[in-house]
Amino acid sequence: MGLHGDGGGPAGGRAARVGPRRSGGLRGGVAVFAGVAAVFTLTLPPSVPGGDSGELITAAHELGVAHPPGYPLFTLVAKLAIILFPFGSVAYRVNLLCGLFGAVAASLLFFTVFRLSGSHAGGILAAGVFSFSRLTWQWSIAAEVFSLNNLFVGLLMALTVHFEEAATAKERSKIAKIGAFCCGLSLCNQHTIVLYVLCIIPWILFRLLKEKELSLGSLLKLSLYFSAGLLPYVYLPISSYLNQARWTWGDQTTFLGFLTHLLREEYGTFSLAKSETGSSMSKILLSQVTSMRTQLSLNIQALAVWANICLARKNRQNPSLVWLFTGMFCTYSLFFAWRANLDISKPLFMGVMMTYEWYLPKMAKHLPGVSFPGDRWNPVEGILPSGMVTFNLYHFLEINKQKKTFVCIGIHEGDPTWKKNYSLWPWGSCDKLVPSEIVFNPEEWIKLTRNIYNWTEEYGRFDPSSWESVADEEMWQARMKTPFFIFNLAETANIPSNVKAQLYTHAYNLYKEIVSLQKEHPVNWHKNYAIACERMLRLRERGADPEVLLSETIRHFRLYTQKARNDPQLPDIFVALKHLRKELQSLRNRKNV
Repeated sequence: MGLHGDGGGPAGGRAARVGPRRSGGLRGGVAVFAGVAAVFTLTLPPSVPGGDSGELITAAHELGVAHPPGYPLFTLVAKLAIILFPFGSVAYRVNLLCGLFGAVAASLLFFTVFRLSGSHAGGILAAGVFSFSRLTWQWSIAAEVFSLNNLFVGLLMALTVHFEEAATAKERSKIAKIGAFCCGLSLCNQHTIVLYVLCIIPWILFRLLKEKELSLGSLLKLSLYFSAGLLPYVYLPISSYLNQARWTWGDQTTFLGFLTHLLREEYGTFSLAKSETGSSMSKILLSQVTSMRTQLSLNIQALAVWANICLARKNRQNPSLVWLFTGMFCTYSLFFAWRANLDISKPLFMGVMMTYEWYLPKMAKHLPGVSFPGDRWNPVEGILPSGMVTFNLYHFLEINKQKKTFVCIGIHEGDPTWKKNYSLWPWGSCDKLVPSEIVFNPEEWIKLTRNIYNWTEEYGRFDPSSWESVADEEMWQARMKTPFFIFNLAETANIPSNVKAQLYTHAYNLYKEIVSLQKEHPVNWHKNYAIACERMLRLRERGADPEVLLSETIRHFRLYTQKARNDPQLPDIFVALKHLRKELQSLRNRKNV
């Protein structure tokens, strides 16, 4: 992969190789940065992207603490970008910053490959394929920590190559110190980079030992440089102590609280999520290989394998570096597959905030007018050993009864106490908690909530693996919440038959409206509308044509069976379809007679 040197010894050979490559590598790196930055900038989201972006932007804007492990470096640099960039919204400025991080990562990757191979084409290919693969591109233009992580990985690889090419002990010592600082600094962003750090550090120490340049004093200096890189973590207790941000996570004013946040104990330190049973290691590894083929193409995968095979040839320079980078990648993939305790068939996981003991002490002052009947939310009320008074959701609602209370993205299943005296009524994509003594008036509620549904995105236009797809699904399903609620009320409530008939009629009309107006919509709408038509058939209401209702029931059940292949109720639906077709034929025969 490398060019032969003309010098008489290893140092001379390295110096001969580095000379022409250094300037070429820098010029090429700048060109790659400019090209990638231009593309990323043109494709930046103008506002808040999906995922954790909203939280990270808010934490940076208000100088709060983001979710574990806190991401202090990203928060501080993003705040600096918000202040310095003179254009765009706050979200756009952070998106732009991340796009620039991604462009720097691309230039560092070019630099690394070029210095290893001497090939501009190889460097451009590596940087281009990586930067413009779908996932890298997607997360390089969003306000997320991933592009900064990519930058650090590229930086550590470039420094490692530079260290290997160093011709003197003084130069190696200088690069080792810079690298130690960057290793520490990188851990102030995303902790997964520790797997790369744990591969690079032993390799560097081994090379220093081999050159007889490693002593106790130099090891201590490297440790100090590494520790200096961790200094941004001082920001966490400072921000928590000042408590000025309306959005912040955790209480880092105590050493235990700091460690809890730093080690991600609320998620599970070595896991992606707490208390989750994920897919098997083999399944995740297979998914990684499949994803690589999708993102990079089979040709790139084959080239990567062939490059490692070529390392066996004796005339190749720096094979140990390529093996090191290959080992880093394999270690990361294996560890991720082992510890990624998430079901890869589920795109997202939701969390609860008020159950954390730090939430109310830190955040209550930023919620003026909201009363809390204790110190911590817990379904079981009482006094904890720490002296904290717990309260359940029922008493929280009772003490804030004069206020309108809404629930979005579901309500905590572990605390059903609210059901004692409250009901959930649909309110767009959210629900309103209403005291049970208030009687539901379907006509008024339909009129009140009709114009809430203002979602304009087409159904299914986003990639199924994206956060935007999840939001799109939520908003489309929200259109159905009112008819679903009214229909369910008719099915379950102990009410007079005439009231039940009115509820069924309202549900039918609402289902008919949303299904007829939308060309593409969630598949379960077909099933729900078909059931609503069938209930109208039973009512035999005046003005409802039985033939039309039967035809609609059959049509939408049939459409549902074509699209929902995994529904366990499909056999029952097929039986119902057979019966309904007979009824329709019988009805038409009677009409003809």
